[in-house]
Amino acid sequence: MSRKPAYRPVARPSSRTRGKRRAGLLIWAARVVAVPVLGWMLGLLWFSLSLPGAAPLALKSDGVVVLTGANGRFQRGLKVLESGAAARMLISGVDRNTSKRQLAAFHKIAIRRLNRAELGYEAIDTRSNAEETARWAAKYELKSIRLVTSAGHMRRARLELARVLPPGIAVLPDAVPSEPKAPSLAFEYSKWLIRRAALLAGAA
Repeated sequence: MSRKPAYRPVARPSSRTRGKRRAGLLIWAARVVAVPVLGWMLGLLWFSLSLPGAAPLALKSDGVVVLTGANGRFQRGLKVLESGAAARMLISGVDRNTSKRQLAAFHKIAIRRLNRAELGYEAIDTRSNAEETARWAAKYELKSIRLVTSAGHMRRARLELARVLPPGIAVLPDAVPSEPKAPSLAFEYSKWLIRRAALLAGAA
């Protein structure tokens, strides 16, 4: 007669062993999360420490583009225009109900100071700012553009311009300081990072 194999109970891991496994999984998960967070923080530090500043008025461009938004952008664009650093100006992203007369009254300037300025009514965000700028540049066959926007917004604005402008058009960044009430640098950095990733992935 064949003998039945002896019964051997299956050893179950002790509570101490299970606790070690759970702790190991938690440590692994924390590391997986920590790596991208650390990368994001280091990127934000670089973004904050390398913000662009104002470009010298001695540098000339065919045109100056002002992206509407924070205070100081319009004033800077007007200064560029009147100094002779650019021959014409586009103010991109103006409300459709705003006229030159209303804009001049709001900023308490004579309307004649806007004779070489155009109001762009088509843009509603940074992407459409770039598209409106590209159409304006093509209309006047510009070869160089001075871009006026806030320091935190400049990288994303240039990213969008690079997407739509012909390679032969030079872009000179001319940044104004970001206001305290403007979107935080962390927010601007995140939007730039997401948009850059989307463009690298082939998004329009």
